[in-house]
Amino acid sequence: MGAQLRVYRQKIKSAQTTKKITRAMELISASRIAKAQQRVAAATPHTKAVTRAVSAVATYSNIDHPLTTEPATIDRAAIVIFTSDRGLAGAFSSNVLKEAERLTALLQQQGKDVVYYLVGRKAVSNFNFRRRDSVRSWIGGTDLPQVETAKEIADTVLEGYIKEFTEGGFDEIHLIYNKFVSMMVQEPEVIRLLPLSIVEATTETAAADVYPLYEFEPDATKVLDALLPVYIESRIFTAMLQSAASEHAARQKAMKSATDNAQKLILNYTRLSNQARQAEITQQISEIVGGADALASTGDED
Repeated sequence: MGAQLRVYRQKIKSAQTTKKITRAMELISASRIAKAQQRVAAATPHTKAVTRAVSAVATYSNIDHPLTTEPATIDRAAIVIFTSDRGLAGAFSSNVLKEAERLTALLQQQGKDVVYYLVGRKAVSNFNFRRRDSVRSWIGGTDLPQVETAKEIADTVLEGYIKEFTEGGFDEIHLIYNKFVSMMVQEPEVIRLLPLSIVEATTETAAADVYPLYEFEPDATKVLDALLPVYIESRIFTAMLQSAASEHAARQKAMKSATDNAQKLILNYTRLSNQARQAEITQQISEIVGGADALASTGDED
């Protein structure tokens, strides 16, 4: 009984230590969510304004720009996957990776080759474990995205998009990331970044006023050349901000669940420890009573 009691006490101590750690991580994530949401809110007007401008130029001009024209055939597609650098966030990264698998299967059914660009250590680890190739990866800072990283990703994928197919280029770009819906809900989001979909851009600005008439100087082609890199960078940065906010929310939710589970373990082991202690006390009392009865019987015989 004594050994069993020591085991229960060790388990209680271990669960209490785990509870302190998960509780601290929960509070840290809760404190970071507000800042992440503020960054998303601050970046959204800029992204909408750039999208509106690109849509206006593409809608009210008749130029044949490579970034807005649908290719006759799409032979290769690129997927940019946004995950986290750290774990302990529930199914945050695995949901994005599963969505990437579904999109890959769909594109391959359409006869397209697929190449990958990875953001976050979880995506890199997954591809390394499965021995799958990726064109390039970025790690570090997924919980606090930087504009410089978004620009680097945008420049890299745009360079691959402009290349010819025989040189390793691709004809369309997809983004997969977790969209922050609420503190309890984070949903994997899939968007086609390029070729630019005017329908998609118009939908985002449907609530806005009707576009005014535009005059382009020096010409629409040069305006698009200047706007599209900014548009791509802003969409990628928005995806990174959404992913960061979702990561903090998912980690807080996971750590809250872990803290509750640790508390349940503490209560269960405390109850088992009390039962073991009571059984030990009962056994000791029984031994004392039995010894006293034995002594009394011996005295009666004498």
